[in-house]
Amino acid sequence: MKFKRSVREELAINITPLIDVVFLLLIFFMVTTTFSRETRLLVNLPEADAELIESQPAQIEITVAREGNYAINGRALVNNRIETLMRGLELESGGDSGLPILLIADAEATHQSVVTAMDAIGQSGFTRLSIATQRPEEVAPTAIAPN
Repeated sequence: MKFKRSVREELAINITPLIDVVFLLLIFFMVTTTFSRETRLLVNLPEADAELIESQPAQIEITVAREGNYAINGRALVNNRIETLMRGLELESGGDSGLPILLIADAEATHQSVVTAMDAIGQSGFTRLSIATQRPEEVAPTAIAPN
């Protein structure tokens, strides 16, 4: 006859390998995570119902024409390159990057030319940028000719 054991063996779950895997995953994610600091440019967006404000003399106005040409304080630049715009900003500001910049763009100017101007402003170290809007002129109602 065979005798059965009367003492029960206790079953236990060993969680040590699970903890090891969790720690390895934690180390993996900590090592592979990259932290990048993005440069940011503070932009004051215009409001559509804003009142017309006289421009302050202690600011630099950059105008973007329909064709993508730039002008700084009313003086046209020789070309549309970002380096020329940055050099013009440096000369106009006298090295003072604390001056506010007013960016005035034609409604039909390309986004690329406006973004290039904003990029030049940021790379030159200016942080105070305002974008100007122009009120649409009053359009006289057109008469519809009867058929």
